[in-house]
This record gives sequence, C-alpha cells and structure tokens, in this order.
Amino acid sequence: MKILVPVKRVIDFNVKVRVKGDGSGVDLANVKMSMNPFDEVAVEEALRLKEAGVADEIVVVSIGVKQAQDVLRTAMAMGADRAILVVAADDVHQDIEPLAVAKILAAVAKEEQPGLIIAGKQAIDNDMNATGQMLAALLGWGQATFASEVKIEDGKARVTREVDGGLQVIEVKLPAIITADLRLNEPRYASLPNIMKAKKKPLDEKTPADYGVDVTPRLTAVKTSEPPVRKAGVKVASVDELVTKLKETGVI
Repeated sequence: MKILVPVKRVIDFNVKVRVKGDGSGVDLANVKMSMNPFDEVAVEEALRLKEAGVADEIVVVSIGVKQAQDVLRTAMAMGADRAILVVAADDVHQDIEPLAVAKILAAVAKEEQPGLIIAGKQAIDNDMNATGQMLAALLGWGQATFASEVKIEDGKARVTREVDGGLQVIEVKLPAIITADLRLNEPRYASLPNIMKAKKKPLDEKTPADYGVDVTPRLTAVKTSEPPVRKAGVKVASVDELVTKLKETGVI
C-alpha cells in the first residue's frame, strides 16, 4: 500500500511571531521555517505503518513556495521514499487556501492512487483545520480526524479520535483520510546519514496548472494584530476578598 502525506512549511513553533508594522500580515523576514508539527506527526505515523509492513511506499507532497523543498527533504531524511513539490506561489507571504490545497491534493491522489492519506489536523500558521475534511469530500473517501491512535487491518483503519467529551473509536474503509493530532506519536529525529541520503531521493516539481487548479486567493486579510498584553494579576488576602473581586469583575 502507498501512503501519501501532505506537509507544509511554516514558521518554526519555537519562534516568536512578529506582526508587520502596517498590520498587513506576519513578518517572515529572516525567520526560521520548518515542517508543520502536525505534519511531522503524520510523517512519523506513515513511517511506523511502513515499518510494521502495512505500507511499502511513502510519498510526501508540499504545496507552496519553492523553498518548501526543505521540509520535503526533512521528511525524506526521516524515511519517506520520494516527494512532490507543487510550486503554487513566488511570495513566501502568500498562503495557499485550504480549498485550493485540497483540490491539488485530490488531483495528486488520483494520479498516485494511495491506499491512505495521513495529514496533520491543522497548520500552526493559519489554524484552518479544513484541508483534510475538504480532501475527503472531493475524493469521496471516508475520514477520521484528530487521530491519537491508528491501527490498519482487513482493509480498514481503526482510529481513536480526540473529541471534546474524551475519546471516540471509529472504523473507516480504505482508502481513507486520517488527520493526525499531536498525541498520535513522537516524531523521530533524522540522522546525519539519512539527511545525506535524502539529497539523492527523487523530488518532482509541479505547478497547479499541471493539475488544472486555480490557486487565486478567495479570502482577503483585512488586518493582522498581536493579542492584547495580559494585565498583571492581583493578590488577595482571603477567600472572601477573592469572591468579592470575582463579583466585581462579573465572573460570578
């Protein structure tokens, strides 16, 4: 079975995000970029399934700027077999919207014919949490989102999902879409020999036009601003004073 894993290039999660002075977006100048953490978990899960004998090939795909080669090479250094880069933008500040991404991934899936697609549940830059669901709808496949455990057997995926009320276990027939939550696994580090080997693994470059997809933005960011600075707390001397303060602020 072939597993397809979409990965996205985002600001490294350790970096403090800065908003541009004119409020037009996030400042990406000289900022460290890396693979979206949820996508890293998805790659790791695909690798574990391959090591368990469930899959025989892992293909990673990224849609965005040419610099996304870096995250594809990282995925191949972890153990993915080959990569596809769809260059859909020249400006690093242009984010390809979920519907356009889902349409391109659907076209890639029809071309590659994977038995399973594992994606991160969301990207940490825009937090859309929509691509996996849209992709499932476009392909007409079953979906299991927010996965914290995955087992493949008898042509089905048994997935434990993290929901508001706790955990939910569902089964979906393959081919299917699974979106990974952070608690699904702990991604491995790529060793130096594997990093060197990744440079020789095949990486195909495509464009949205190759798949007949229009990536023209449909959304316009009106304003971007940092969250308000949190006010300092107040110490109270007793429970009665605490209750009084809570009533004054309207909490109770």
